[in-house]
Amino acid sequence: MAQVAVANFGTGNLRSVYKAIERVADKRTRVSVTAKRSELELADRVVWPGQGAIGTCLKVLDSLDLRETFERLLDNRPLLGICLGLQAMYEYSDEGGGVECIGVLNGKVRHFDGAGEFTDPVTGLRLKVPHMGWNNVTQTRPHPLWRGIEQGQRFYFVHSYCAHSGDPAQEYATAEYGDRFTAAGGANNYFGVQFHPEKSQNAGLQLIKNFLEWDGSV
Repeated sequence: MAQVAVANFGTGNLRSVYKAIERVADKRTRVSVTAKRSELELADRVVWPGQGAIGTCLKVLDSLDLRETFERLLDNRPLLGICLGLQAMYEYSDEGGGVECIGVLNGKVRHFDGAGEFTDPVTGLRLKVPHMGWNNVTQTRPHPLWRGIEQGQRFYFVHSYCAHSGDPAQEYATAEYGDRFTAAGGANNYFGVQFHPEKSQNAGLQLIKNFLEWDGSV
């Protein structure tokens, strides 16, 4: 039986991710929500979802003494990051006065209006933060997790901070909200998305299904 672990590092949104995985998984797949090292290490695939503060999330990771465990997981099995699970993979986040992140991906995470006036470049109107709702995602590189998902597909976002990739080879999709930002990034057997596939109807379920069938190669 295949094991999928949804990592619980003190963030919300775990149940909806769990239910979405269960919906598309076959009967040979067992899904668990866990922060136990043994269950994470035994899992064939790991999902790191989350909403909330990145600093708090990383502190929980360290308090559970799971950072080294998680870094080992990144070496040898498919791993999907959702929202905070993407942002945590970059080198640095401006959130909470500045946080050093895991650094698997090159780039930084910034607040949407951290650079000053935050407006729509077409209308000139002030944009609201957080960025909340449906938005088009532009695939910039092919990846197995895009199988069956149309270019420009709309996904559901909820976030105040956004990643800006420092390496084009690690950026798999972008979206625009006042400015262009990284909507999906990855390296080797890791793939992360800023949007919420579990809230994105059929396209989101397709991405999760693709993850469950992905062997970690690109």
